[in-house]
Amino acid sequence: MGDSRETFGPKAFVTGFPVKHSRSPLIHGYWLKTLGLPGSYRAHEVAPGAFADFIASLKDGSSGFAGGNVTIPHKELAFRLADEPDALSGELGASNTLWLEDGLLHATNTDGRGFTANLDERHPGWDQHDTAVIFGAGGASRAVIQAVRDRGFKTIHVVNRTVERARELADRFGPKVHAHPAGALAEVMKDAGLFINTTSLGMDGEAAPQLDFTPLAADAVVTDIVYVPLKTPILAQAQEQGFAIVDGLGMLLHQAVPGFEKWFGKRPVVDAVLRALIIADMEAH
Repeated sequence: MGDSRETFGPKAFVTGFPVKHSRSPLIHGYWLKTLGLPGSYRAHEVAPGAFADFIASLKDGSSGFAGGNVTIPHKELAFRLADEPDALSGELGASNTLWLEDGLLHATNTDGRGFTANLDERHPGWDQHDTAVIFGAGGASRAVIQAVRDRGFKTIHVVNRTVERARELADRFGPKVHAHPAGALAEVMKDAGLFINTTSLGMDGEAAPQLDFTPLAADAVVTDIVYVPLKTPILAQAQEQGFAIVDGLGMLLHQAVPGFEKWFGKRPVVDAVLRALIIADMEAH
């Protein structure tokens, strides 16, 4: 029999297609339980062709949801259909967090905040350098570029196999962002204080290229937005070469905080117990 708290209080969701793999229900369920709050959070799969109707039901109240998270492939459409998207999601052209307020559907994107909060927690002082290198120019890199730029980095090198995609990001995010082909990686890494892998290289045991991190500043931090495995091949290489590393799991955990606060009224904390809970779930699958 389900927890009676689920019957009352706000109802929130994570939607995508597919969405069964999402660990968001585990994260939000942990917070609801530990904070003793009424409400529920569940996965709600919506096919691309049905997403506009789902948003309409959210706006008119018939869905029964107070808001929720949006993942692939719906983030861009969620931004376009929201009544009040904020400036962060406006620049990204994508939203991952929705909530109803004063009869309007609001939207933001918390990926960048999750990224920086993870580094703040795991390696304070990571933002004391001027230069960052971002490996990859796919959709996942956008929020990272925005967050690193907004945190104060003066030079951000985006390196991608297809340099045209990196140029699109430089055009979108302004003069601090510079596009480079993959062959320029060693050159732009020179004395950089932050290296971020935003590609899927090394995910789920896939092979990753051998990278030489030695051109980086001696106190540079290397991080990866991939978190399965927790220590990706890229992070393992950086650690073997003597660099500080930060895994990507915290980005997933911290990006969930603002939405929970919007829907359930209390700001949750990312703690060691939650991290261990998610790691155990990863290991079980």
